[in-house]
Amino acid sequence: MRLVLPVRLPRARAAVAAVAAALLLLAGMPSAHAEPSGPPKMADGFGLTQTDSVSGSATNFVVTVKTAQVAGEHRIRILLPDDYSANPAKRYPVLYFLHGASDDPGNPRLAYPALLAAKSVITVIPDGGHRGWYSNWLDQETAAGAQNWENFHIDQVIPFIDANLRTIAAKKGRAVAGLSMGGFGSLHYAQAHPELFSQVGAFSGADDLSRDHAVMRAAVVATLTNIGAPLCGSGDPTCSLDFGPAVSSDAIFGTPYPILDADWRWNEADPSTHMDRLAGMGISLYTGDGGGNPANPEFWVRSAAQHAKEHLDALGYPYHYVDYGNGSGWGSCDGGHDYNCWAQDLVDFVPRVEAAFASA
Repeated sequence: MRLVLPVRLPRARAAVAAVAAALLLLAGMPSAHAEPSGPPKMADGFGLTQTDSVSGSATNFVVTVKTAQVAGEHRIRILLPDDYSANPAKRYPVLYFLHGASDDPGNPRLAYPALLAAKSVITVIPDGGHRGWYSNWLDQETAAGAQNWENFHIDQVIPFIDANLRTIAAKKGRAVAGLSMGGFGSLHYAQAHPELFSQVGAFSGADDLSRDHAVMRAAVVATLTNIGAPLCGSGDPTCSLDFGPAVSSDAIFGTPYPILDADWRWNEADPSTHMDRLAGMGISLYTGDGGGNPANPEFWVRSAAQHAKEHLDALGYPYHYVDYGNGSGWGSCDGGHDYNCWAQDLVDFVPRVEAAFASA
């Protein structure tokens, strides 16, 4: 006897096959909510030409550019909030984070954990050179070549970022902060361009270049004349004491020697005595004490920060000042001029700057 299947069973099988085929097709298609597989495309402009493809992930990537303003190639690391691609109509404030001497945005460690954890801000880490000092050098004819770092950052990088990413392209949507050499740079840029930034932060910064802080001046001169290079030997091309070809001590701000006011450019560039130019900004200063050891750069950084604080007090400006001393209770910090202390500075700073942006 032949078994006759009900007509509904073949139809059910056909329906199952159709659903399976549809699922297989969908599996090969990108989801509307899937994260992008790589960084966004960036268009050249504002004097910047890309010399390599954008590299990295969708939220942590590096753009390599060249410019007539500064000799060589330069990397810009960009950190996007996790929800950037999922909110195509949303615009974000930007934190420009300036690195210290002998570093490069190609170094992934500059993407500090607190910066990666930021929920609502884009972070841009532009190249500042091994000893560019975030300034247009007085002498453009040195062995280092063109060194117009301020022009590069202010006139090129900022509009390049605003043109390529969904930023809040206004003072209320920009902050600048930096560590060590970059701490000087952040204060310098905020003071020279107060129309661009609403928040400024300096972590272990070179906050005082006046004639009252000869040690800080000497540190800048040491990077220019590259006196530490012989300590590197010939087998370490990444030695942090090698700042590039030696140039004159006068290359950036003219003579550093306070004779007949010949050092006036250094005094003009000094952040500590021009804190009045930060009127209305959110100001944050961080320092340790180097464990009380004069051989640790942070020992000298502390007095520079204190001089800046004294000028703020005289002006009656509000500010956020953290002196964590030997680092006890400040994360894994030992009070020195180093990564762990700056990582904890950013743990404190980033949520505060995000809150300031949100309230604006």
